Amino acid sequence: MPSASRYALAAGLACATLSWASPADEARPVFTPAEIRKILSHGPWPAKAQPDPTNRVSGKRAAIDFGEHLFFDPRLSGSGQIACARCHVPEHNWTDQLRRGSGMAEVDRNTPTLMNLRAQRWFGWDGGADSLWSQNLRPILDRRELAATPRHVAELVRNDPQLSCWYRSSFGAAPSPTDDDAVLVDVGKALAAFVETLTSGYTPFDRFRDALARGEALPPGTYSEPAQRGLKIFIGKGGCESCHSGPNFTGGGFFGTGLSKATPRGRPDPGRHAVIQNMLESRYNLLGAYNDDKTGAAAEHTRRAALEKTAPGEFKVPTLRNLVLTGPYGRDGSADTLADVVRHYSGIDPVRLHARDGRPAQPLNLTQREQTDLVVFLESLSTFANGWRPDAHGRCQLQGGSRKAEGGSKGLPRAARINFRLSPFDLWVYSRGCGGCFSLPLTLRSSR
Repeated sequence: MPSASRYALAAGLACATLSWASPADEARPVFTPAEIRKILSHGPWPAKAQPDPTNRVSGKRAAIDFGEHLFFDPRLSGSGQIACARCHVPEHNWTDQLRRGSGMAEVDRNTPTLMNLRAQRWFGWDGGADSLWSQNLRPILDRRELAATPRHVAELVRNDPQLSCWYRSSFGAAPSPTDDDAVLVDVGKALAAFVETLTSGYTPFDRFRDALARGEALPPGTYSEPAQRGLKIFIGKGGCESCHSGPNFTGGGFFGTGLSKATPRGRPDPGRHAVIQNMLESRYNLLGAYNDDKTGAAAEHTRRAALEKTAPGEFKVPTLRNLVLTGPYGRDGSADTLADVVRHYSGIDPVRLHARDGRPAQPLNLTQREQTDLVVFLESLSTFANGWRPDAHGRCQLQGGSRKAEGGSKGLPRAARINFRLSPFDLWVYSRGCGGCFSLPLTLRSSR
C-alpha cells in the first residue's frame, strides 16, 4: 500500500473509532453488581496461558524464531511463490481484508485473524483442527492455498542449510531423512510456536474494565457514554456474551446465525457438521502419534467430538478483539461493516441460538441508537498497537549443540529495533536474514 493511502486509511480508522472517547451526550449508564460481574469476566487482558502440552516446542525461543522464518518463506508452498503472510498480513491484523482468502485459488471462507489463538481448543471456521499445529498443516496441504505436499516441505527443510539449522536448534536433532510426515508436523509446531506469540493489545474497554475491578472512576471522556451504553446492551438485552464470553470475547462454540449466506460452488457451506468425522480420522489429530502430551489429557475434547450434536451451517464464534481491523465480517466476508453485523443481529434472537428446541425466537429489534451504541462498544475492543515487530534473527549457526545467530541485527540494539516497522518487501528480506543480500537499502518506518 503506498504511504499516502496507508496514512489515509489510518486517519479514516481513527475517525471511525473516535466515538468511544467522545464527550458525553447523556447521563452515564449505571451498572448493577450483576452487570459489573459480567464485565469483569471479560478480563484481565492479556489472559495468561501456559505452553501447549501437545507441542514440545511451544514457548521455546528457537522454535518461535524458526516459525517466524517459515511464516514469511514462500518456498513452503508448492509453487514456491506463496507464503503464509500472503493471507495473514501483519499490517492488516494478520488477515487480508478480502471477502475470501486466495492462495493458488480463491477459497470458500474469509481469512480469520491469527491474533489470540493461544489456548483455544478448535481452529478454523469449522473447527476442523483440534490443535494449532495441526491447523497450520491444513493451508499448507490445501491445493487452493499453499498446495504443498509432505515430501515438498520435508525436502525443503532437509536440503536448505539455514532451515535445517533452525530445525535442529528447535527440536534438538536433524530432520528425519525418511519420515516426511514427521518433518511436516514439526514445521506445523514451529509455526504454532510463532503464532502463539501474536496477542492483541490493551484497549479502551480494558482500561474501563480494570478501573471497575479496582473500584476507581476513569477521567471524564476516557470511555464514552455511547460505549458504556453499548456495553450494557452487550451484556444484557443483546445477549451477545452468551457466545462472546471471557477475556477473548469468544466461548469457542459453534452456531448458525445466518450472517453468512454464500454458497461456495453452488451449495451451502456445511461448516462444523461436515468436518468432525474427517478430523477424527486425520493422522494429525491429538489422538495420534504426533501429540506430544503423552498423558492424553489434552486430547479429551477430541475424544468428545464424536458426541457433539451439530447442524449444517454452524461455524466457530470468532474473537471480537481488534474487530475494527479485521473486516469484512462473517465466515464468507459478506458483511462489510460492523453496522451491517449489528443490523443483522438486531433481527434475530441470540439467546435462542443455544436452545435448538424449535421454540419461536423473538428478534431483538434494537433501535437505531441502540445499534449505534453497540457498534461504538465493539470499536472500543480494538487497538492500533501491534506488539509484533519484524526482527532480524541473522543466520543460524550451531555451536556445541546450541544455536548462535550471526548478523542481521544491522547494528541496532534491541530497544531501537522494536520501534520500527518494515514494508512488506523489506519484511520478507529482513525476516529471511538476508539484509545484506540486496543492493536496495532497507526502509525503516517508525511505528510510533
